[in-house]
Amino acid sequence: MSAAVRRPAGVTLIAVLAWIEGALNIVAGIVLLVFKNEPSMHIAGVSESSLITSAILTILFGVVVVLVAGGLLRGSSGARIVVTVVQLLAIAGDAFTAWAYPDQFAWSAVSALISLLIIVLLWTGRANDFFRSR
Repeated sequence: MSAAVRRPAGVTLIAVLAWIEGALNIVAGIVLLVFKNEPSMHIAGVSESSLITSAILTILFGVVVVLVAGGLLRGSSGARIVVTVVQLLAIAGDAFTAWAYPDQFAWSAVSALISLLIIVLLWTGRANDFFRSR
């Protein structure tokens, strides 16, 4: 194994932001479960079971994101691959949104650029050295 390489700031930034996103998803899912019977949570045509399913999936997604963020901090190549694939899918989704809803082009472009920046930060020379040293 090669000598330990310091984690690049870009990788740390991505991991911390991912951890925050995951934590917020967990909290949002819990809030949805706790307040599912509140009148303000009722959406026309959405059943209570759909609301519960959505809340549980949001919590599970949040847990996965927190675990992947932890993997990035530890230098897990698997976590880096997962984040890269998700960001590539996000770019594809942004491209579709920009095509299907031209009035959303600016937001889609910004979102795609952020996804691209995440990919670049995860695959710079320093990031490669960091993930390779683990």
